[in-house]
Amino acid sequence: MQIIWRTLATGFFISYLPALVIPFKKNTGAGFLGTLLGIPLVYVLPQDYLLYSICLLVFWVFAVLVCKKVQLKSTGSHDNPKIVIDEIAGYLTAMLFLPRTWMYFLTAFVLFRLFDTLKPWFVKTFDRMENAFGIVFDDVAAGLMANILIQIFVIFFVRG
Repeated sequence: MQIIWRTLATGFFISYLPALVIPFKKNTGAGFLGTLLGIPLVYVLPQDYLLYSICLLVFWVFAVLVCKKVQLKSTGSHDNPKIVIDEIAGYLTAMLFLPRTWMYFLTAFVLFRLFDTLKPWFVKTFDRMENAFGIVFDDVAAGLMANILIQIFVIFFVRG
């Protein structure tokens, strides 16, 4: 059963690819690849905003459960970079209530990666939690920040 949890947590082992390609750098690009996995999932989720929101809430709970079950503590960190289901949850959050066009996909991707990497105060709050909830919700917080920034931009500059 542990292999199933690990498969889900690592995005079907996609997080192991960067170490194979660039063996002298640890975990470089795993979060990037994990975020890429979120793109096709957006297409699988319902277009209706209410149904998307419900599916997103279910995915958050699922991601926390997966992170709680998986045993990837080889780095000594509570948030092992090989776990990328949290990046998927964060990107899905970044796309909440947004149209499915390439511009929104790209903008959400870039802003989510930026906030996930820089970990501003709101994100850092969750990152400091040393449990499965913190592993997932620092990325959800980064996705939420990306989403809010996009929504503000749309309100003031696109619809304006």
